[in-house]
Amino acid sequence: MKKYNWLTLWALALIAFFSTGCDSEDVAPMPTINYQKIAEGQTETADIKVEVYSTDKLYTGYNPLHIALFDAASGKRIEQASIKLQPMMHMMDKQHAAPVENPATDRAVDGLFSGAVVFTMPSGEMGSWTLVVEVEADGRKTKATVPVTVFEPATSRLKSFVSKTDGAKYFVAYLQPQQPKVGVNDLEVAVYRVNNMMDFPAESKLTLELNPEMPAMGHGSPNNVNPVHQSGGHYIGKVNFTMTGLWHLHLTLKDGTEEAGKVYFEVNF
Repeated sequence: MKKYNWLTLWALALIAFFSTGCDSEDVAPMPTINYQKIAEGQTETADIKVEVYSTDKLYTGYNPLHIALFDAASGKRIEQASIKLQPMMHMMDKQHAAPVENPATDRAVDGLFSGAVVFTMPSGEMGSWTLVVEVEADGRKTKATVPVTVFEPATSRLKSFVSKTDGAKYFVAYLQPQQPKVGVNDLEVAVYRVNNMMDFPAESKLTLELNPEMPAMGHGSPNNVNPVHQSGGHYIGKVNFTMTGLWHLHLTLKDGTEEAGKVYFEVNF
């Protein structure tokens, strides 16, 4: 009898184990585990729930955003949709948008549609931000508008200049390195042209020259690589930090052979 009971329990345990293993394949992964929800709302048609995630609070500058969509009736995650992002700053007598990078694909990756917004100013007395998420899914075309709060970072990650060559205003956003180290680091910035208060196309035709400087020590560094345009206004190069401390990353932006403007970012580690 004891042997029979032991065998029965063993068989039941095996059944439970394999049943659990099979069930887990049907369970969608939890993609938000490394993100924090910063906003949520429903579309105007009340049939889609929209959740907005980020890895941190939203700051002035470049912010990757991750959108999750759910059918409001069933709660089922929507895995295929076309999404457009439209940030809007509402001020007392005017409003303006900001540069965006819409999700590159209409299929969710780990349940999320990933894009980015370059917020050009913080929330506060001057005005407040909303994020419009336009959704086209399963023949439905609608949008959700959610309020978001944007903070000013301790170290500026967004600069601007007015071009000496065409008179247009440009934004330059700092992306990398986020965790600088002594030695050669990947450097990435993104550049956007201000056509008007609602249109901020990525700029791909400028030439960037990098000059790192350690102001307290009065020296620069060797073995740097000027950022070169890759795609979507993103310029990628290399910066060499020879020691820890405060560095100024001076960027000269040229339109052809003519200097359009200069900006610099602080990196302190």
